[in-house]
Amino acid sequence: MIDLIIPALLPIVVTLLLGFIAGWHHDFDAGQGAVLNRMVMLYALPLTLFAGMMGLSRSVLLAQGVIAVILLAGMVGGYLLVFLLVRYLFRQKPGLAALLALSVSGPAVPFVGVPVLGHLYGTISTIPIALCSIIMNLFQVPLTILILSSADTEKKDDSFLQHIVHTLKEPVVWAPVLALILLLCNLHIPAAFRSALQLLGGTTGGVALFASGVILYSYHVVFNRTVILSIVAKNILLPLLIMALAIWLHTDRQTLSLSVISMAIPTASVCVILAVQYKTAGQEIASILFFSTLFSILTMGGLLYYLAG
Repeated sequence: MIDLIIPALLPIVVTLLLGFIAGWHHDFDAGQGAVLNRMVMLYALPLTLFAGMMGLSRSVLLAQGVIAVILLAGMVGGYLLVFLLVRYLFRQKPGLAALLALSVSGPAVPFVGVPVLGHLYGTISTIPIALCSIIMNLFQVPLTILILSSADTEKKDDSFLQHIVHTLKEPVVWAPVLALILLLCNLHIPAAFRSALQLLGGTTGGVALFASGVILYSYHVVFNRTVILSIVAKNILLPLLIMALAIWLHTDRQTLSLSVISMAIPTASVCVILAVQYKTAGQEIASILFFSTLFSILTMGGLLYYLAG
């Protein structure tokens, strides 16, 4: 099983390493990494989400009940649980709590789901990739942006409605919402136009990971209690909880495996993008991304070995 995991995760590790080397070689600095992140957030990521979702059919979207419930429980329930624990038990600021919640409950499926899940499961992997992308970009990312922008604003009298409006103006939020509305109305864009959007959108994963590598060098990786607890929760505890839920729901073996491995995918680089953009815990979030990816070779390999048995 390790022979399956390594080829699937090797592109992620290599791209992160190339960004790290570029930072070490002074080809890029943290400011330039932030510019690359801005391009991803404003253009590349919204385009890849919109084009990818418009490639689905409405029937496929509406037919995936069980796996949708499991992934919703893991990504939405996991986000809320981690946020509440960090905010009220560990008494951390809302912005940090939101970023840690996203780091733990947000797998990098929109960025690296195709090489990882596609390599392991083939065409059936389209379903969890689409579902995770929708959940992340219709719930997790908007809520994280809302909390970060609320903490970041200089006007303390801004209303909650104003923060929602600010969040909805972000392309990474309204682009997948628009795609979802069009899909539910059974409307599609021409394939040639969707292909044109994917040219820039296809750079999302590589550029985001490369920029994350640059930022990793700039911030210097740390291995403190926050990072350790986040990695244990992300790579081990949450996938095991999802496995227990899937077994309790009596799912078939394929749904069980797809759900567990989807949630075991490493932390999404969008966490680092947001941490840099809002100047909140950049070093810790970048370190979680790095070590989550590194240790996922062992944790995902162990989960696959167990599920295969």
